[in-house]
Amino acid sequence: MSPHAYGQSPHIVIAGGGIAGLTAALALHAAGFERVTVVEAAPAIRPVGAGLNLMPNAVRELAALGLLDALEAGAVRTRELRYYHRSGGLISREPRGLGAGYRWPQLSVHRGHLQQVLAGAVRARLGAAALVTGVRVSGVEPLPDGRPRLRLEHREGAVRGQASLVPDVLVGADGIRSAVRAALHPAEGGPPWNGMLVWRGVSRMPARAVGSFMLIAGDDRQKAVVYPMSRPTGQSREVLVNWALARPAEPDGAPPEERLRGDWDRTVPVETFLPFYEGWEFDGVSVPDVLRAADSAHEYPMVDRDPLDRWTHGRTTLVGDAAHAMYPVGSNGATQSIVDARALAHALARHSDDPSEGLAAYERERRPVTTALQRANRERGPEVVIDLAHARAPHGFTDIHEVIPANELAAIAGRYAATGAFDPTTVNQGSPYEVPLPATG
Repeated sequence: MSPHAYGQSPHIVIAGGGIAGLTAALALHAAGFERVTVVEAAPAIRPVGAGLNLMPNAVRELAALGLLDALEAGAVRTRELRYYHRSGGLISREPRGLGAGYRWPQLSVHRGHLQQVLAGAVRARLGAAALVTGVRVSGVEPLPDGRPRLRLEHREGAVRGQASLVPDVLVGADGIRSAVRAALHPAEGGPPWNGMLVWRGVSRMPARAVGSFMLIAGDDRQKAVVYPMSRPTGQSREVLVNWALARPAEPDGAPPEERLRGDWDRTVPVETFLPFYEGWEFDGVSVPDVLRAADSAHEYPMVDRDPLDRWTHGRTTLVGDAAHAMYPVGSNGATQSIVDARALAHALARHSDDPSEGLAAYERERRPVTTALQRANRERGPEVVIDLAHARAPHGFTDIHEVIPANELAAIAGRYAATGAFDPTTVNQGSPYEVPLPATG
């Protein structure tokens, strides 16, 4: 059934122009919704941030939206993931993407490139007016008929303006500190901090210095993630390298309330944390060398959100980090945001006569999966193999299978994939979110 079979296509406002919001706009447009507006608080969509991994189930959905070629032009296929103990011992190596039997690749990509591809497609397909920057949703009031009344704030330099709007549907895609979520759950408070700090950055290095695999290394206290995310360029065959580190905050560091307030994304010198990773080298990849090659480094508190028992209130719902922000484990942040977006569009198209029921159907499908992943990530997800290796052989090992049997390693990886329904068998069945075009003539 056409989304506008019962009259004019509903006006859908998406709060947030990040990965979740932009993908939702494209998915809704592909499903036949003609009146979609994305409002983004930033004054412009700029290629900022570090890298991320997109699992095959997300790549499948982006391919269905016709974005795969543009995305791959600035990304690399992740062919192998390796886990190491900090002593240098190899815990496991797993083929990824096509090499693991998926019909779609796993991609390593700069967040800025992905966001630019999505924003460009929104403007090209929905029109330039569909993406409004410099405007944020600052409040939501539910009306008796279920529609939301939005309070919008616009700032240009020193000039601030306010307006209100009543769309047919509101999608909160405004991230971990979502104003839409706060309006729906006013007593929740801020994201809880687990006492860990995360440092992220991007380096440019010769391809031979970083290998062709993604590595995750560490012990029960600190971790390092390093992987290339672009093809070699120039005479020196350089690639962009994404890195992320995690470690407990030092006792003499700033108190938690200061880390969670104010400088959410704080630029810090690499020397702040480099000493903790001296000597970390894994099959020729030197973590200190990667860090020293960084242009800049950013520090974040490792936070997530407690799972909600409800995302949808009338004609308002949540997607992505606004719905289920999770610890950066298992490459599931952006991945699940993309799947959310496609599931939302599919559910609304299937319930075009009742948007409230469409949003409820979307939540019934997606909330249990993402809640399970949030909880699994708090237990280290697939990275628990590093903790196990350290607990059983803290000084290192020669043969990992004497420490963790092969069947135990396989079971950990398989269990996590099944939790998120991104095992090859499930993913290879194809997208469940295709919307049939309405019959004509």
